[in-house]
Amino acid sequence: MRLALTLRSMTLTLVVLTLLAAQAVAADRDKLRAFLTVTGFDVALESIKLSAEDAPRMLGLEAADFGAQWTLMAKDVFDVQDMQADALDILSQTLDDAALAHAADFYASDLGRRLVEAENASHMRDRDDKRDEGGRLLADLRDEDPERVEILGRMLDAIGSDEQSLRAAHELEIRFLMAAQQAGVIRLRLDEEGLRAAQAEQAEETIEAMRISGLAASAATYRDFSNADLEAYTEALEHPLMQEVYELMNAVQYEIMADRFEEVASRLGELNPGQEL
Repeated sequence: MRLALTLRSMTLTLVVLTLLAAQAVAADRDKLRAFLTVTGFDVALESIKLSAEDAPRMLGLEAADFGAQWTLMAKDVFDVQDMQADALDILSQTLDDAALAHAADFYASDLGRRLVEAENASHMRDRDDKRDEGGRLLADLRDEDPERVEILGRMLDAIGSDEQSLRAAHELEIRFLMAAQQAGVIRLRLDEEGLRAAQAEQAEETIEAMRISGLAASAATYRDFSNADLEAYTEALEHPLMQEVYELMNAVQYEIMADRFEEVASRLGELNPGQEL
């Protein structure tokens, strides 16, 4: 009888521990969901769907070439809830509690909330309109407020270096093109090594274009913020814990985007109009 009671007690203990562990995981996931919202990373992930039409353009095609099926396929592949769930899975295994709390505290501040509101609106804005406005603003700032241009440059560096952004963009392109070739969507004249060599030849020009584009986008996004606000934001972004957060968020965003583009390549194989690159 005593042995039976002991075994029953051990079983109950294991059940309780299992339930507590499940509750802890759920709590952590709730904390991460709140983190996505307060930092605006949820909207940044949602905006990935706006890049969907870039996929066929990388193949020299247009989404319209695939007919109405494209819209249905893109909606499924770039499902916002699925992308955010993937982000939660990755961040739950990689994001340190101290870094999470530090970033959440900043973005919960008055300045942080205003920045997130502006960034969320920018993420979902028409890219052509933002590019045009940003280009005009940047040209004016170079003449009238070079200090602001310098601050915007520091901000871009704090969010992620030009070299890191280029490597991520190149890796996404390689993964997509190789997946498209494997799916029979395209026939590449170059193998992977040749593609990487071609990317390397254009790296300097690409970095310069990405830099100008980033400055223009920032000029448009933060147009209503003072230089003092942007200086405070830049200093916050340069903090080691915030650097850790952004390194992870950049990696997560690029991985989810590359994964979706690979899925697009696979599905385009079923709609393939044929193309040689």
